[in-house]
Amino acid sequence: MTDNTGFTEDQENREMGFLEHLEELRWRVIKAFIGVVIGGIVAGIFIDYIMDDFLLSPAKNTTPPLELINLKPYGQLVLYMEVIIVCGIILSIPNIFFQLWKFIEPGLLPSERKYISSIVVFSSICFLGGISFAYFVMLPTALRFFAAFGTQAITNNIAVDEYFGFVISVMLAAGVVFELPMISFFLSKLGILTPKFMRRYRKHAIVIILLLAGILTPSPDVTSQLLLGIPLLILYEISIIISKFSQPKP
Repeated sequence: MTDNTGFTEDQENREMGFLEHLEELRWRVIKAFIGVVIGGIVAGIFIDYIMDDFLLSPAKNTTPPLELINLKPYGQLVLYMEVIIVCGIILSIPNIFFQLWKFIEPGLLPSERKYISSIVVFSSICFLGGISFAYFVMLPTALRFFAAFGTQAITNNIAVDEYFGFVISVMLAAGVVFELPMISFFLSKLGILTPKFMRRYRKHAIVIILLLAGILTPSPDVTSQLLLGIPLLILYEISIIISKFSQPKP
């Protein structure tokens, strides 16, 4: 039987050559790109809702509200296109993860391949959970800090492209960080990571997590750092449990 990538089941079950890997990668990238295009079309249909009721909402709900201004004649057009592309990527995250794991699949054992669907679902939930956490917790806290900081003699008129760049970067960074349990599962399956190792270096991990939280949080106050640091510590402990049950059987 031949699938859409042009490879038969017999070809997939044997070791693939370099050119075959490139051909497989090409098809996976094309399918991922098609998913992004479809997601972008959906985002374009609801772009007014996404802009006004979703992305602009954190700025409007601060005290005092942040004033956003457009500094370029074509600024809003470019901004809309960027938001459509990013939303297309976010909406197609399950498909992107699926194509990634299908590309990795030939290197997995037959007993491990059956977990691909579960891995895709879990990876997508982790990523979208990170985005949700950033939107509902991190961004309101950071924007309230920025709106209240400074002197009343200075008006906070923020360029709209800078605002959206800030919002999107924070959300995507949180989405990536929340993939920690998935990374733990994958490395444990490969035998690279063990729960014993993670417990042994827990104190080192705490320091690294706090430093990482300090770098990724958009505001320098301790509250914002803890808002990201505490969930990361919880994710680390969850990752230890996941690593324990993901170890390859002897």
